[in-house]
Amino acid sequence: MKRLFVSLLLALPLLAGCTKKDNVIMIGEYDSLSGSDATFGLSSNKGVRLAFDEINAAGGIKGKKIELKTMDDQGKNEEAAAATTRLITQNKVVAVLGGVASGRSKAAAPIAQAKGVPFVSPASTNPDVTKIGDYVFRVCFIDPFQGSVMAKFANETLKVKKVAILRDVKNDYSVGLADAFLNDFKKRGGEIVADVSYQAGDIDFKAQLTQIRSKNPEAVYVPGYYTEVGLIAQQARQLGIKAPLMGGDGWDSDKLHEIGKEAINGNYYSNHYTVESTDPAVTEFIKKFKAKYNETPDSLAALGYDAAKILAAAIERAPDLSGKAIRDELAKTKDFPGVTGKISLNDNRDAVKSAVVIQVDGPNRKYITTVTP
Repeated sequence: MKRLFVSLLLALPLLAGCTKKDNVIMIGEYDSLSGSDATFGLSSNKGVRLAFDEINAAGGIKGKKIELKTMDDQGKNEEAAAATTRLITQNKVVAVLGGVASGRSKAAAPIAQAKGVPFVSPASTNPDVTKIGDYVFRVCFIDPFQGSVMAKFANETLKVKKVAILRDVKNDYSVGLADAFLNDFKKRGGEIVADVSYQAGDIDFKAQLTQIRSKNPEAVYVPGYYTEVGLIAQQARQLGIKAPLMGGDGWDSDKLHEIGKEAINGNYYSNHYTVESTDPAVTEFIKKFKAKYNETPDSLAALGYDAAKILAAAIERAPDLSGKAIRDELAKTKDFPGVTGKISLNDNRDAVKSAVVIQVDGPNRKYITTVTP
């Protein structure tokens, strides 16, 4: 009898766990919570958690609370893939919120596609990400559009005709943006006077910048991440390059000004939203985010929030929690009132939405203009 009692006692936590699982919807998330571009992952994760906290406080989905399982990919493609495998096979999640970086999504999404588990990336902008399969979605615009936004801005607003490009040749995001900018700028009659490269982790860019200086460009397009862009801005000014720098949403981090200091001020990048917006959806989001985290949300936080809300809405509409049912409802997303704009997903499962151009103004960001597709 004593042995039976002990066995029952040991089994109680397991029984409790099974009961708990019946009352929750498990959603997985991997993100770069450490590593060289950790501010992206930390911001996105905060947006995701804020969204799910709101939904759970309102009663959850289908009478069940959302349980979020988050894993750190450490800024490595192989860790993103391993995390996705564990989330699906061990944690039995019904969907995966992918990370921010395109390279990591390209490593992780094929696993979700093969398992028939919906995968939603908040901010992977490389066009190839959603080409992986029909279970892969994103809530951000893609590189060809983002590159065209800055080509149009350079041509029509800055009115420059000669631009140099400095790209991170090992980064799918940077290469995709650089190619899109190059093609669009040429179509507008512009000239690319130099197209040189670096690799993530480099700290000395003077050789490339000296080459760029010799071509006397009117602007320099640097579609990299904030870690290198801040250093590039400093070294460009030290070499006497006064032409404005332009970039993409990879600049959007509080660390950008910490690294670039005064040298990064006055330069421009494309982004997903502006904190200067008076849209009630934006102001309410900023208010809630500040109340929870005591900081102003950047675009990665806004995208994480939108991705979580769009996924939750699809799960709510789905007749059951199967991957196919959720996938089918995600594909129907149309005019979703997101913080980063009104979001519709097209036949390629890419978000169709506008972009904004931001100017760096110390630690703040100044809204310049909005560009629609």
